[in-house]
Amino acid sequence: MPAAYIEQLGSPEVIRYGELAAPRPGPTDVLVDVTAASVNHVDTFVRSGAWRTPLTFPFVIGRDLVGTVAASGPGAHGFAAGDPVWCNSLGHDGRQGAAAGQAVVPADRLYRLPGGVDPHDAVAVAHPAATAYLGLFTHGRLRPGETVVVAGAAGNVGSALVVMAVQAGARVIALAGARDAASCRTLGAAEVFDYREPDVSQRIRDACPRGVDVYVDTSGENDLGTAVDLLAARGRIVLLAGMRTRPVLPVGPLYLKDRSVLGFAISNATADELATAAATINRLLADGRLRPRAVETLPLSSAAEAHRRLEEGKVHGKLVLRTT
Repeated sequence: MPAAYIEQLGSPEVIRYGELAAPRPGPTDVLVDVTAASVNHVDTFVRSGAWRTPLTFPFVIGRDLVGTVAASGPGAHGFAAGDPVWCNSLGHDGRQGAAAGQAVVPADRLYRLPGGVDPHDAVAVAHPAATAYLGLFTHGRLRPGETVVVAGAAGNVGSALVVMAVQAGARVIALAGARDAASCRTLGAAEVFDYREPDVSQRIRDACPRGVDVYVDTSGENDLGTAVDLLAARGRIVLLAGMRTRPVLPVGPLYLKDRSVLGFAISNATADELATAAATINRLLADGRLRPRAVETLPLSSAAEAHRRLEEGKVHGKLVLRTT
């Protein structure tokens, strides 16, 4: 089968494109004919070795896929050949990746694709949307009526955060560039502030005089001094980007008002947590409320180029690798 794979850790140049033996599903696995696989920052971390996880060479890269069921193991119940499906947790913890003609997926990490949903749109939002769900609800413990600040609201994860928080009955304050303000408002943000403005913190305080309940930073800046100061009593900061940042933690104001800082990586999510997120993602996909801002498709043979562009910051929207 065709595959994008590596035989050693390193730069995008270590990615190879060629034929590998087709995988075989185990008793509780499903064999999927892959239609497309998306490209995420975490994929570059695994490929480079920045994120250490067990893997076997040759290692197929990629986390997310959309495709159709080819065959199932005897213990993989609920799936039939031809079912349209998606997954967002391959390529980690010993699992081979998604960027190939076929992939083996544990049945508890595979989800049906709702009818009428474009496969490329679905695979483009899978990882950002699951990250947003876990950040808001599993770790951020968001409740209806609370106020959420989303830093980096125009990005892939940020857009999903806005949609999900609004759907949950929260008030959203979006931080984004001026050119993305209209898009954020269309998603339901109550206020949109330009993160480049020197008085942006004061504008948030004016808009939220009692403080912010949840502050989610997708930008990777992780300015904890500012974020902690904006929190309401028992407010939560959720960090999910900025692997190499080392911010100063203002301990005094953090503990005096029972505030907290939480970090999480979706790679650590359990199968049950991901399945709960998938249920909400499928509902929003089916309703047309969850869509990628922009999708660029490339052939699977361009996987190295896709990784290179992503690391160089030359991607607007989402890159998706098609297998045919």
